Amino acid sequence: MSADVIIVTGPPGAGKSTTARTLAETFPRSVHLHTDDFWHYITSGAIPPYLPESYDQNQVVMRVIQGAASAYAMGGFTTLIDGIIGPWMLGHFRGSGDGADGPRLHYVVLRPVREETVRRAQERTAPDALVDEEPILSLWDQFADLGALESHAIDTTDQEPADTVRAVADAIASDRFLLDTATARTV
Repeated sequence: MSADVIIVTGPPGAGKSTTARTLAETFPRSVHLHTDDFWHYITSGAIPPYLPESYDQNQVVMRVIQGAASAYAMGGFTTLIDGIIGPWMLGHFRGSGDGADGPRLHYVVLRPVREETVRRAQERTAPDALVDEEPILSLWDQFADLGALESHAIDTTDQEPADTVRAVADAIASDRFLLDTATARTV
């Protein structure tokens, strides 16, 4: 039997990496896929993934991420994916489960308010961290209205990292952020 795939997403600075890494450590067998790494694997010809002209590249990278996540989950590893995976990318996860034995897919959006998102993102010190305000705001705007997936958002504005980890762990344990892998829609 496979393990779950848990997507932890949201705009830059929302706390995705900290939450996914910490949460992964709570499972007996787990993998943390940090999606930024997959873009960094492109040795030449990479286009910043937030630019419109990166569409084709982003589709390829997302297929690779989905394939890795599915393989790990089918091998029994709870797989946490952390990165900017908006509803527009969930099509890559359709059909990733094969009935009762396939991985279940949880979709969790961490979304602090706009100003807090910019503040947090610009405080990051990693050499490759996105700190430019314009793309940060653009990405926040893309997560502002999730439509039918709005119930998958957690406001992390006033949360400490440990609070966010608890909120995500509770959401996963309750199965309320599950998606149907046949349609990538809320169960």
